[in-house]
Amino acid sequence: MLDTRFTRRFGLSHPIALAPMDPASGGRLAAAVSNAGALGLLGGGYGSHHTLQREFDLAGDAAIGCGFITWSMGHDVSLLDKALERRPKALMLSFSDPAPYARKVTDAGVPLICQVQTLAHVQRAIDCGASVIVAQGTEAGGHGFDRQTTMTFTPETADYLAGKSPETLLLSAGGIADGRGLAAALMLGADGVLIGTRFWATQEALIHPKAKQLVVGAKGGQTVRTSVYDIARGRDWPAEYTGRLMVNDFIRQWHGQEEALKAVRDEEKVRVESAYDAGDCDCANVTVGQAIGLIADIPPAALVVQGIAEQAARLLRTRG
Repeated sequence: MLDTRFTRRFGLSHPIALAPMDPASGGRLAAAVSNAGALGLLGGGYGSHHTLQREFDLAGDAAIGCGFITWSMGHDVSLLDKALERRPKALMLSFSDPAPYARKVTDAGVPLICQVQTLAHVQRAIDCGASVIVAQGTEAGGHGFDRQTTMTFTPETADYLAGKSPETLLLSAGGIADGRGLAAALMLGADGVLIGTRFWATQEALIHPKAKQLVVGAKGGQTVRTSVYDIARGRDWPAEYTGRLMVNDFIRQWHGQEEALKAVRDEEKVRVESAYDAGDCDCANVTVGQAIGLIADIPPAALVVQGIAEQAARLLRTRG
């Protein structure tokens, strides 16, 4: 219904990609998105050979891609090798310099997707041979920068690519959860969208049911960018990246008290991880973006793809 350079390049029916979220984007979710005519990306996350193999296997014969947290995957590059052995439809690198690993991806004949937060990142991705740039606005759930919004960063990146590398495709990310967001992204110059939070709240996502239900009917203003969970869980993120999460008691206690949190990190890590397994969302991280204000149900992922594509096509036809 929506023909773009992205759909043509990847043989898709819809210009939509699943964000490779850790842990939400498992094999079943990635397969459901791909089988619905979009691009499903498996979340390689912080890196586990067992998990990576299991989730690729669960995707079956679906044509999916994979994405990694670049700095974390760099601790064990064999994870990237294992992913490339599965002949993914694309390989996405996010958060830190892709240069040390980009050549391995492109030499394997796999399209490289790079997620970026600044124009300097855009140029670095171009230099590394990225086929697709994902321009991530600060509305996005999970990690990113506290800088530009999707509404401004997408067209700025589109203009930059038009002048520097017009063959490079552009996806918009951050705060997009329905057809209105997809239509807007296309009008801003993107070739498609990368969606996280809306797919996080689907039946196939590897998220505790209590956490999913919490976001139904929630408002986008109930999220905040913070580093408290990275500190508590001992994850050594580059300083410029913070995570957007739904505000809860743990964040109210520690946001703004990061140095004090570091002093009790070991105890808080146990408490947070136990809470996550139990679905105790007052303590556990609920890693979502401002798009929670647009979520009212927990449907199968295929219906999300279909609904977003149909609404965007209708809007562009009647209002474009």
